[in-house]
Amino acid sequence: MKRGYHHGNLRQALVEAALALIAEKGPQGFTLSEAAKAADVTPAAVYRHFAGRDDLLAEVARQGFDIFAALLEYAYDEGRPSALAAFEATGRAYLAFARKYPGHYQAMFESGLQPGQHPDLAQIAAKARAAMDRAAEGLVRALPDGKRPPASMVSAHVWAVSHGVVELFLRGNGGPQPWPPEDLLETGIGIYLRGLGLLSPDR
Repeated sequence: MKRGYHHGNLRQALVEAALALIAEKGPQGFTLSEAAKAADVTPAAVYRHFAGRDDLLAEVARQGFDIFAALLEYAYDEGRPSALAAFEATGRAYLAFARKYPGHYQAMFESGLQPGQHPDLAQIAAKARAAMDRAAEGLVRALPDGKRPPASMVSAHVWAVSHGVVELFLRGNGGPQPWPPEDLLETGIGIYLRGLGLLSPDR
């Protein structure tokens, strides 16, 4: 018997169902009706919580960004007192998140969602970005004013490198590699920081 609106925590049950379906079919590979079936509720009950599949995916992504922001902030705090260590720790946290929360990751970055169309999602995504910006801000302070790029640009570069490593090598889209993703990320960030003059050539 379908539980419908009597379901104790239907909204979260649908999120969990969506995560299972994302793992099986990808973020665009299932319908809202399939999510309802997986959560053992009627399709009509789903629409009391989500206007459509994109709304459900946006909630999965929002929860993912919430976890992601918390991991970045924890990594930053654990990486101090060195600004460099804190910055590098946030990069490693990106890989750790993608490995541990693949369903959330796909909803966040591979579903085609536009955060601007989902205010709650945009707000929490901005929180995650702010954590990366804060780590970059501590790092670029070591540069002279005339040679100091905006912290948000530095964090965007590292985000792009981290995302590329995840997509190509952690998720296997770039084929087999002789180096672990963590090593690829660490050396890539090292090259970038040397280019900025933040690391000596022998580091």
